Amino acid sequence: MPRHQIKRETDLQIISEWIDEGQSVLDVGCGRGILLEHLIRTRSARALGVDASLEKVQSCVKRGVPVYHGAAESLLEEFPDGYFDWVILSRMVQELAHPGELIRASLRVASNVAVGFVNHGYWLNRWSTLRTGSRPTNEVFPLSWDAGHPYNPVTIKGFNQFASKEGIDIANTIFLKGDWRQRTSFLPNLTAGYAVYHLRGTSGTWLSGG
Repeated sequence: MPRHQIKRETDLQIISEWIDEGQSVLDVGCGRGILLEHLIRTRSARALGVDASLEKVQSCVKRGVPVYHGAAESLLEEFPDGYFDWVILSRMVQELAHPGELIRASLRVASNVAVGFVNHGYWLNRWSTLRTGSRPTNEVFPLSWDAGHPYNPVTIKGFNQFASKEGIDIANTIFLKGDWRQRTSFLPNLTAGYAVYHLRGTSGTWLSGG
């Protein structure tokens, strides 16, 4: 299987193992709806996607995936506390201006939140920056800074610090090596190329200041 396909399916394989039959799922930044299509087919998930790209929304519709076109922040405001079983934030927090706000909102509307991100603390990313003096360009982020998406390099260490500061309950973590297939627990901020977190929602305590 080509490396780019392995990486595209990483979240699908991990997150689908966490979701039970018939649970409700909101996929924020759902892209073309591949993950939600899989969850609907294999988990009978009650699924909803949201994406800012009209082209990707049209792809979701073709797949039969319910989808909302627009900003995730405004959509989340429409739902009461604990409305979903899961909110999925897959490979998109690095493209947000205020990722912490979206994670807090997700924890309010869902019992569980899955966050997957490329670990920029991975040693090859560090080496690339040290060697070139510029941001890494690779298979995951192939475009240079002037042509690419917004770029907010998040690391496992930084995410753990954020979760600790916010008092977020981390139920599970999965760290994958540079091939995004083999798991690792040894110095993950240095040796992991990709990270997936299962966070537990707070059902409204963020709003009440609890």
